[in-house]
Amino acid sequence: MAPKLVLVTGATGYIGGRLVRELVDQEVRVRMLVRDAAKIIGHSWADKVDVHVGDASSLADLNSALDGVDTAYYLLHSLNAGANFQEIENDMAMSFALAAKSQDVKQIVYLGGINNDVAQSKHLSSRANVGEVLRRSGIPTIEMRAGMVLGSGSASFEMLRHLTHRLPIMTTPKWINNRTHPIAVRDVLWYLRKCAQLPEPASGIFDIGGPDSLTYAELMQVFAKASGLSKRIIISIPVLTPTLASHWIGLVTPLPRSLAKNLVQSLISEVVVDPNKSISQLIPPPPGGTLSVEEAIDIALQRVNNSQVDTRWSDAKDPNSPWNKSITDPDWAGVPTHRDIREIETDVSVEKIWTCIEAIGGETGWYGADWLWSIRGLIDTIVGGAGLRRGRRDPLKLRKGESLDFWRVEEIDHGRYLRLFAEMKLPGEAWLEFEIQPSSTVGLVLIKQTATFVPTGILGHLYWYAIAPFHVLVFPTMIRNIEKAARTGTLPRR
Repeated sequence: MAPKLVLVTGATGYIGGRLVRELVDQEVRVRMLVRDAAKIIGHSWADKVDVHVGDASSLADLNSALDGVDTAYYLLHSLNAGANFQEIENDMAMSFALAAKSQDVKQIVYLGGINNDVAQSKHLSSRANVGEVLRRSGIPTIEMRAGMVLGSGSASFEMLRHLTHRLPIMTTPKWINNRTHPIAVRDVLWYLRKCAQLPEPASGIFDIGGPDSLTYAELMQVFAKASGLSKRIIISIPVLTPTLASHWIGLVTPLPRSLAKNLVQSLISEVVVDPNKSISQLIPPPPGGTLSVEEAIDIALQRVNNSQVDTRWSDAKDPNSPWNKSITDPDWAGVPTHRDIREIETDVSVEKIWTCIEAIGGETGWYGADWLWSIRGLIDTIVGGAGLRRGRRDPLKLRKGESLDFWRVEEIDHGRYLRLFAEMKLPGEAWLEFEIQPSSTVGLVLIKQTATFVPTGILGHLYWYAIAPFHVLVFPTMIRNIEKAARTGTLPRR
């Protein structure tokens, strides 16, 4: 008899990507539903899973992906999709439930949020509704409800880290004194993984949390202590609305304003585990028990400092971003396009050049005129864009689809080609490309750097011409310094 087949949706997201690794390590047969198979290249488990390319909003794609599946993990959400995220989440869950029923799936596992307080945010209400929709399918559904997930790269962790590190004195909403029940990401993965090993299908709502329940203000003080910082001065004021708070968080942290607003709104609820819904009724805790808040923070900080972040909150696609739109349409297609093309020949090896190209952004910076990049990042932050604050997942290696400062890796052919799509706020769409080609001169290679901008309306054209003088400072310096860094073997640091 063949082993059970497990489907993981949201497999390129923060939790999904880590769950796939855990399941593969346990020799579970795993199938993934992804929009773009190239996004999993670079993961250690990439050649050990069945990759099904499709869209979770397509009933046909869902039916195909769920064919023959015993346990299906539903790890989809649209928290960053804007004001109508509740409707989007409801429709996605209904399609999934219908497809799972038609394909005779034996078990659904869904990760939601703790929802035991009378006061409920739209975010938590939507998560609870998704669980209800899945249960109405008639398929045994395990709905795990977690509070704040503490782990390197999670949205909640990044918000907590940046607020605590950057603001020794802060004004906060009154909900800062509401209680929360954090859980380490490794403990979340433990419970999720064990669901694939249950002897019989199970159903129910189960809260999962660590051993500590504390206020968000107390959590920030624990974080400050773990980081070697002084005690934070926190002033709670009643007039700071979620909208105002999200604007502030959007300026201080890497999180976009839309995501920050939903996370802030969640603070109006007491997010505490209900003992009557404990997951221990179904699955025992990890050996040695769940990690304390201090232990979870210490491990997460260590992984961040050692550049060992496997997945990040920003890995998941932002529905508002057309980052995967191609620029391969020919010029004669009628799209007005502006380009800045720079080339340089060198006798430095392709390997050394590529190392410098792939290391761009983050702590390496943008190879010169970083002050201009910083100003552009600040402007983008002020108008609600990504800014330069997201940095990189890994200081040296890139994967397709991951974020890089205010860019996203749209295409990568290691050793030859890198294309970045701009996720900054622009009156148009922009790309930055690097290509290593054989030179017409024997013994040399050609580095080609292309900045492309497709304007939207007259404002787009005006924008391009307004910043054109700065291109003289940025782009020639960039390609020269890439070649210089490759020649010397020394990466710059900003």
